[in-house]
Amino acid sequence: MTDQFDARKARAAAWFRTLRDRIVASFEALEDSHGTGTPGRFEVTPTTRADGGGGLMSVMRGGRVFEKIGVNVSEVHGTLGERAQKAMAARGVPGMESDPRFWASGISLVAHMVNPHCPAVHMNTRMFWTPHAWWFGGGADLNPALEYAEDTAHFHAEMQRACDAHDPAYYPRFKAWADEYFFVPHRGRARGVGGIFYDDLNTGGAASDTWDADFAFTQAVGSAFLPAFVPLTERRIATPWTDADRETQLIHRGLYAEYNLVYDRGTKFGLETGHDANAVLMSLPPIAKWT
Repeated sequence: MTDQFDARKARAAAWFRTLRDRIVASFEALEDSHGTGTPGRFEVTPTTRADGGGGLMSVMRGGRVFEKIGVNVSEVHGTLGERAQKAMAARGVPGMESDPRFWASGISLVAHMVNPHCPAVHMNTRMFWTPHAWWFGGGADLNPALEYAEDTAHFHAEMQRACDAHDPAYYPRFKAWADEYFFVPHRGRARGVGGIFYDDLNTGGAASDTWDADFAFTQAVGSAFLPAFVPLTERRIATPWTDADRETQLIHRGLYAEYNLVYDRGTKFGLETGHDANAVLMSLPPIAKWT
């Protein structure tokens, strides 16, 4: 399985990098065409993982549209530590005790906006490989401080379009998964208005090879992100906002930070496997508030 997947690993990692480039270009174009002052630009920093691999951390701060946004890509490999091995084994990944090698690549994006009427957003797609298993995961979810029903409907419609092109059962299943996954138990509420979330996607299992189909779906989810999100930003960017709106935004960001630090799988995995902490924690908002 190792030799068979070398080319597939390269294809997946190249796709995540291509998607990153498209998103960065689109968001810098938004900075150029909206607002006043100096348009924001991404600062790109290589990241490394001591045990193998690394990536690119692209962060924009203090832009016209984006108060802070990170778009990270990574390709890492090595041997899982004991805690990570146990977590993988508990999820049903075979062979962890005998051969805990792994490879993973993906793109992760979190955007915190200047205007409180523009929703924050998260998107992630990834591939994970071990000598005995492989799978895809990811999704996208919208996190408005001030919700507009039509924005929520548009975002979900684009996610559903991506899902329906591959399997009409995907959207209801992955929407429900997002609603469950992005729930904040200690607050008794959702982090935002949802989207889709999926993990452990290997539709054929050991019985058949569905890598191409599952990769194609993951590509569709990534490609759906800009059409789902950019129109919402363009619709709300010029909406006047008040101090009360800003207060609501900052308090909502506190909820977002709580979730990412306490519950998010990606945060836990990145820190436990020794990836660059600044890259792992780039999802945190630049300013948040608790009352």
